[in-house]
Amino acid sequence: MADDKDFQMKIQRIGQLVGELENIVDPEARASAKALVQLVLDLHAAGFEKVMEIVAKSGEPGLHAIDDLGQDPLVSSLLVLYGLHPLDLESRVAQAVEKVRPHVRKGGGELDLVGIESGAVRLHLRVTGHACGSTGKTLKAMVEDALYEAAPDMSSLSVEGLEEQAGSSGFVPLGKLGGVVAAAAANH
Repeated sequence: MADDKDFQMKIQRIGQLVGELENIVDPEARASAKALVQLVLDLHAAGFEKVMEIVAKSGEPGLHAIDDLGQDPLVSSLLVLYGLHPLDLESRVAQAVEKVRPHVRKGGGELDLVGIESGAVRLHLRVTGHACGSTGKTLKAMVEDALYEAAPDMSSLSVEGLEEQAGSSGFVPLGKLGGVVAAAAANH
């Protein structure tokens, strides 16, 4: 979608410009630029909060509209940014896990939510069957993308389980065969 690509480019540009604020040599100019950015964010937060209040006042249809806004990826990120998302972190994480789980299964894996503590999310991902090592990496990237989209306010994300499966694919490195081959030769 062209609009999504354009939006992502704008987000990247904002990030670059905010990063450049640190490079302003004059401390007063740097402080003024940062204050300007913070004031704009505060103004947007107040405006979004007022919009949400007005929509909520319309009763059940308004509450449904707020839920719909929370489901839209762009609006959802803004609501999270301003602390106005209709769902708490735990609910958004649980929904994201449920949403990505069928894709993980289709890719040959299983995904479980281990827990959430102080914003730190722990997941357990395991590859089922005889998948290659890159399958785990692909599934992990898919899970991470889904979680960061739904809950960018997580303090951390830990995807466990793949480390313990290293080497379980049946692949034996050639270096390991040396001892087996030497032992077999010594027995003959």
